[in-house]
Amino acid sequence: MGIRGTGAGGFGSRMIETVSVLGGAGFLNPRFLRTLSGEIRRLGTVPATGFSAAAVRLPHATGLIDDRGAVSFGELNRRGNAIANGLRAAGVAPGDSVGLMCRNHRGFVESAIALGKLGVNALLLNTGFAGPQLRDVLAREGATALIYDEEFEALLTGDGGAEKRFVAWHEGKPAAATLDELARTHSADEPPPPPRYGRMTILTSGTTGTPKGAKREAKRTSLDSLVGLFGRMPLRRESTVMVAAPAFHSWGGVHLLLGGLLSCTIVMRRRFDPEGTLAAIAEHRPRTLAVVPVMMQRILALPPEVIRRYDCSSLEVVAASGSALPGELALRWMDTFGDNLYNFYGSTEVAQASIATPDELRAAPGTAGRPPRGTVVRIFDEEGREVPPGVTGRIFVGNDAQFEGYTGGGDKERIQGLMSSGDVGYFDENGLLFVKGRDDEMIISGGENVFPKEVEDLLADHPSVLEAAVVGVPDDEFGQRLKAFVVLRPDQTVTTGELQEYVKQHLARYKVPREIVFIDELPRNTTGKVLKRVLRGDG
Repeated sequence: MGIRGTGAGGFGSRMIETVSVLGGAGFLNPRFLRTLSGEIRRLGTVPATGFSAAAVRLPHATGLIDDRGAVSFGELNRRGNAIANGLRAAGVAPGDSVGLMCRNHRGFVESAIALGKLGVNALLLNTGFAGPQLRDVLAREGATALIYDEEFEALLTGDGGAEKRFVAWHEGKPAAATLDELARTHSADEPPPPPRYGRMTILTSGTTGTPKGAKREAKRTSLDSLVGLFGRMPLRRESTVMVAAPAFHSWGGVHLLLGGLLSCTIVMRRRFDPEGTLAAIAEHRPRTLAVVPVMMQRILALPPEVIRRYDCSSLEVVAASGSALPGELALRWMDTFGDNLYNFYGSTEVAQASIATPDELRAAPGTAGRPPRGTVVRIFDEEGREVPPGVTGRIFVGNDAQFEGYTGGGDKERIQGLMSSGDVGYFDENGLLFVKGRDDEMIISGGENVFPKEVEDLLADHPSVLEAAVVGVPDDEFGQRLKAFVVLRPDQTVTTGELQEYVKQHLARYKVPREIVFIDELPRNTTGKVLKRVLRGDG
């Protein structure tokens, strides 16, 4: 039937696999295990855990390299401690919710360390949010404090938002206290152990397009899940990992967490630049690169002579996730950089579902791979019955890393203890998973989730617009792009650029339609429902 998982096998074979995988990843070093397990008991599984353990074992080793240079594990931990003590002195308490709106740099990492040591809820905020969106999320999630980069200062005008504010990255003189000031003026001694584990809340989108908070406790990961992940994606202890994917995104955050747990040197750049990424790879020689597919597209769009200029032979694992990975893109990447590509399929809610290895991507381009050990994937029809291989249905996932529900209430649909991924797909006769698309109208553009209704409602609020419909259409670079169909009010005129700027002023940049078509009326059925399949040209 349509169930797949990698938990089969007798006790002996599973034990051999466990020792082989964990030994290969470097987990079986006694001192490493002792320090890491102690921090897991104290802090749970949050970014602070791995960085704190690494500071005990490798205080002088390089923990992070960003635009401002290198910093050791010991210094990261000391600054994280001092920032935690400074936040506590400012009134941030265990269980509070603290927003983190930063690009990829040491301030994000130091903040994550500090928040984990305080036992607070770290609310990861999308750096593409517009001002109203940011303030609404902070108010809804009850954030008592906000750590942000100076460039986002202008978004914080008006009512709403966290009262306590701290600046992580600045180049001028910010209006709020800075992390540097907290680190300089407070003790770097280890804060008292938190009375409860911290929690990470990653924002996703709800059915209206309003960002939802998906909460995940800092619980311990099962051995099966650990073996499953490292068995299909061979990460290594004390290697170098470049996190190009945004750290606020679940994929970038996963690699920051795993990199810390493995005592890896993390390489980050505040802004993604295709050639700059290749230059950083050539300079710092990372073994692992974490990306979203649009980044791969932009790197491959560079002239061949530019790509050849940089030695990227250190890369053994290029971990891609966040949106659909076209088979053609996978093959182009491996033809250019070697067979180092691993395609991770999952979501903020269900966590990991499947991983495709380079050989699987070569054999079946476009596959999402196989569920790792500790994960079960089943395909159900609309009546909740399993379907056989080759038959498309709804994808449901089970593992121990799934979210606990949305912070505002609600959950994903569940069948037989498994959670809906929101996608449709099928298993082939070889047990490989293929994802065909969403089981609703959600559009994924460049790794970001967009629901059309929010954009449609905003466009309809424009004085010149009578009504609008938004659909997702294929895009070679972003996977999908937003295409809007707009009906103007009589005797009104407005340009595409004006409408795009209007959306940009109110919503995140990734919600701006890249194409706007003006039409006389929207196609509808007899009940008045807009026929979006007609707009998309597929029926």
